[in-house]
Amino acid sequence: MANEDAWSGTVVKKSRALLDGSNLYRRVTVETDAGGTEKVRVERALWKELNVGDRLVKKPGQLARLA
Repeated sequence: MANEDAWSGTVVKKSRALLDGSNLYRRVTVETDAGGTEKVRVERALWKELNVGDRLVKKPGQLARLA
């Protein structure tokens, strides 16, 4: 998803991985209100706060935030 996209949805999965072998990437899978699913990279602090079922909102030009 581009930084200019806007969406809202519900977290359905949390994951983290060492995709390049040295950096830990934290991602959540979000079921959007439009009916699709998106994998979204989030910062560590937000990832630690999130639980499956939480709502996220992304406004154009901003990072995803808890609703």
